[in-house]
Amino acid sequence: MMAEEERIKSAFAEKDWNEIKTFDSWTIFKVMAEFVEGFEKMSKIGPCVSIFGSARTSPGNKYFKLAEEIAFKLTQSGYGVITGGGPGIMEAANMGARKGGGKSVGLNIDLPHEQGANMFIDSDKLITFNHFFVRKVMFVKYAQGFIVLPGGFGTFDELFEAITLIQTEKIGKFPIILAGRNYWKGLIDWIKEVMLEEEKYISPGDMEFFSIIDTADEAVEKINSFYSKYLLSPNF
Repeated sequence: MMAEEERIKSAFAEKDWNEIKTFDSWTIFKVMAEFVEGFEKMSKIGPCVSIFGSARTSPGNKYFKLAEEIAFKLTQSGYGVITGGGPGIMEAANMGARKGGGKSVGLNIDLPHEQGANMFIDSDKLITFNHFFVRKVMFVKYAQGFIVLPGGFGTFDELFEAITLIQTEKIGKFPIILAGRNYWKGLIDWIKEVMLEEEKYISPGDMEFFSIIDTADEAVEKINSFYSKYLLSPNF
């Protein structure tokens, strides 16, 4: 470690190197500030479900409509909705929560080219983060479940992080629901046939960490069925 530090340090003047180290130290306080704001706001929201999916999904897309319907029906069962705060699936879910009169939370991320917060987030429940990892903590800590619609790398990142945390028992088990059987089928078949059966990189029980549905009613039923065994209460 010392040799690597000396190598990097030699590329800078002494003054520049000290400034870099000072900047890194102050980053700790910026991260802490994001955690504090997130914990203070999110601890008051009550039971919610996080809904994920692509920011590129257009309003005419069937998955946009599905996300809106799922969010609406979740509010009718007493849940609020948490999204990433942006357009696409996130906007659809916040729209559905707003129509249902439920809590509509947006955990936005500050990016150079995207994304602005959508207009359907409750004004007191919008938080904008600079760090992805802080934002992901909020998604997991304050959600009663994940509903994941079709999306790209970011959606997959959030999905597999939640599965990993449950698998390693870093968090308690909660419902993870994949919406859109046609979209997810190829991935799930590969996980089962290659990861599980061929390579044995996961255990049979790991396949029970998630389920697949096609309709809003199925999604809400999965959430309600899971919590029918318990008194509904926040995760915190």
